[in-house]
Amino acid sequence: MKNNDKTNVMRVLDGKKIPYESHTYEPDPTMSGEQIAGILGEDPAHVFKTLVTQGKSGSYYVFVVPVQAELDLKKAAKAAGEKAVNMIKQKELLPLTGYVHGGCSPIGMKKQFPTFIHETAKQYEKIFVSAGKVGYQIELSPQDLLSVIRCELADIAEEN
Repeated sequence: MKNNDKTNVMRVLDGKKIPYESHTYEPDPTMSGEQIAGILGEDPAHVFKTLVTQGKSGSYYVFVVPVQAELDLKKAAKAAGEKAVNMIKQKELLPLTGYVHGGCSPIGMKKQFPTFIHETAKQYEKIFVSAGKVGYQIELSPQDLLSVIRCELADIAEEN
């Protein structure tokens, strides 16, 4: 990958000497996370989406869950030590994180918010998260992701 094709996420990982593999696909705004996993040839349980919430206290929190799962807002609030959390409005995402909807990554946000990754991530050798741009994904070990951002593993997804 040429240097000008690298996203901020990739530059952060390069700077910290964290190994990763980048993947690209032709983005389609109607595409689901499961469809993206299919394009990548991966089990959707290994491909994670990044969701940003705001707690009742006004603080922001980031949750990373498998694409086929839904964030359980009650479990998320409990993990964050909040009475309640709600998803932020899509128009708030870019000014808050520096990322657009469909390209939000837990790595390299404008500000590091408390981040929680669904506990199933630890079961896998590699997981996928957005590389910070629509159509770009990175594959890395969950341990490396945990080392590059301050985050915790937690039970935050709804039961299927």
